[in-house]
Amino acid sequence: MKIRPGAAARGFTLIELLVTLAILALLGTLVVPVAQVTTQRRDEQELRRALREIRQGLDAYKKASDEGRVARAAGATGYPARLELLVEGVPDLRSPKQAKIYFLRRLPRDPFNHDPEAAPAASWGKRSYASEPEEPREGDDVYDVYSTSEKEGLNGVPYNKW
Repeated sequence: MKIRPGAAARGFTLIELLVTLAILALLGTLVVPVAQVTTQRRDEQELRRALREIRQGLDAYKKASDEGRVARAAGATGYPARLELLVEGVPDLRSPKQAKIYFLRRLPRDPFNHDPEAAPAASWGKRSYASEPEEPREGDDVYDVYSTSEKEGLNGVPYNKW
């Protein structure tokens, strides 16, 4: 194909292509960190929601135990022996038909525990009533849960301290 005399050549020059690619690369480097922070913020919101849900279930179990609706051994704290009881339910001692009381519909997973094989209850760290807050340990009951992740949140606090 011949270019007619006086007609402008069509297309991009090498300089124009390089400038365009440089601008796209710069925009790409700005988008990646924003996407990572957005993902981390979403996971943090999920962690807050899951912790609140489980802790409310634990508190409801304890209240039902204090009210005499849940069987409790002598000397027990009134908290469940394992997290799964919140979903499995326990017999209501005040119900004539011994109907079960359920405290959670499902047990949420720790969003920062990336072991897909772990059961939801195994994805959380558990603290018994007898353990100290600074050094949570498992024991005869489940008083509280925490994330097992050592990562630090956007607020500077490690997830296992939330």
